[in-house]
Amino acid sequence: IQERDVRLLREVIKTRLNLEMAANEEIINIALQIKPDSATIVPEKRQELTTEGGLDVIAHFEHIEDTVEKLRNKGIIVSLFVDPEPEQIKAAAKAQADFIEIHTGTYAEATEEKQIKEELNKIIQGAKLARELGLRVNAGHGLNYRNVRLIAQIEEIEELNIGHSIISRAIMVGITQAVKEMKILLEQADYLNQKV
Repeated sequence: IQERDVRLLREVIKTRLNLEMAANEEIINIALQIKPDSATIVPEKRQELTTEGGLDVIAHFEHIEDTVEKLRNKGIIVSLFVDPEPEQIKAAAKAQADFIEIHTGTYAEATEEKQIKEELNKIIQGAKLARELGLRVNAGHGLNYRNVRLIAQIEEIEELNIGHSIISRAIMVGITQAVKEMKILLEQADYLNQKV
């Protein structure tokens, strides 16, 4: 995406604009000028990644903390895209982020039942810890029509970021139907939560 695209989106979007961005100075300055409603800080370079794919807040703490402060001072809600690792979540809270977005990629890629359960449990425990630390919680990466329901049932998670699978499905059935099908899955998960 180009800077011009972001400026145009800010002008035309009537709902909420979330800018998924790296914590590099050029992009930070664009965000400070455009003032999206929220910004999700994601890793850009290999050295910013953890082994699973989330932002390594611990290794880059001072820079992340500074970025969070700059954005929040302009009224931008800040989320950090992190793995469901307790120490990364604690670092996100210490950096004063408003949200974390839990990286669900390892869960999404798991194929064996034991691994799926282990990864799901990490996400559940991570979401609970985040809420205990005062963070709000979103989740995303690799979620699709087959694996989203278990994640959507996690009470602490407010929002799921699902894109690729919906667009892929839309090629076959159209965007309206693809969104409708995903909404049904999410509503079923919410209904199951209410029954528990």
